[in-house]
Amino acid sequence: MESSNYHKTIEVIGNSRDAMKKISQINHWWKNDFSGRAEKLNDTFIVPFTAPSFVDFIVSEEIPGKKLVWKVTDCFLPWFQDKKEWNNTEVVFELSENKGKTRIDFTHVGLVPQMECFEVCQNGWNGHINALMKFINEGIGIPA
Repeated sequence: MESSNYHKTIEVIGNSRDAMKKISQINHWWKNDFSGRAEKLNDTFIVPFTAPSFVDFIVSEEIPGKKLVWKVTDCFLPWFQDKKEWNNTEVVFELSENKGKTRIDFTHVGLVPQMECFEVCQNGWNGHINALMKFINEGIGIPA
């Protein structure tokens, strides 16, 4: 993946299959009012922000314990000039195990510095990925 895409790496305690299950529990680490399902291939879900904004996703790839990809199928981000800026971008989780820990490489493919939302979205993802790490390690996330 290109290095210009937003990327963050975390390391969590436990195996990759358990980590992947927790990634799919969006209401525990990202948004507590999301709707739909994010547990298996072709599941769809919506992450709402301040009304009327939203992002629609589909689980477009799943390799158990190794990789999970969420493709943005639609969005409305009214605070940016391009309100559909996230459309067709992908949120990618790549997992690898080593000595009782799991490394999670998170990449938002298509979220690049040239985008209007890059700085704001980068800050948001940093907080959400830290909340995911807390949820996996401690069982308590910090969903918005």
